[in-house]
Amino acid sequence: MSAGKTIVKDGLFYTDEHEWARIEGDIAVLGITDHAQKELRNVVFVELPEVGDKLIFRKDFGYVESTKAVNSILSPVSGEVIEVNNKLEDNPELVNTDPYGEGWMVKVRMSNKDEQKQLMDANAYSELIENLNK
Repeated sequence: MSAGKTIVKDGLFYTDEHEWARIEGDIAVLGITDHAQKELRNVVFVELPEVGDKLIFRKDFGYVESTKAVNSILSPVSGEVIEVNNKLEDNPELVNTDPYGEGWMVKVRMSNKDEQKQLMDANAYSELIENLNK
C-alpha cells in the first residue's frame, strides 16, 4: 500500500507521530515509518534504549539524528525492551533504506495490549499521510 510516494505496510499499526508497531502476541517490533525517514533524510545516528528498559506509551524511547534534524522516537506501546537492533549502531542508514525491515529499532514485551486500540491501521495511516501531502 502507498500514500502518494510513501510506503505504508499492511498488518502494522501506526502512530500520528510516524512510528510503527508489528504486533505478534504480546511482542511488538517498533520502528519509524517511511514517511518519517523521508522527512529526516539521511539518518546518521540512532540512540536506542537497552534491553530491560521500560517503555511508556507515547513517551520518548530514543532519538534519530539526521543531517537535517534530531527527532525523538515515541513508543507506540508500553512494555519491556527484550531486543535492540544493534545493526543500527554501525549502519543507521538502514532506517532510510529499509524502515519496515532491517531498520527496525526495538522489540518489546507489551504490558498493556489495550494500547493497540489507540493506534491506526494501514488504511487510517495512509489517509493521514495523504492529508499531510495536500
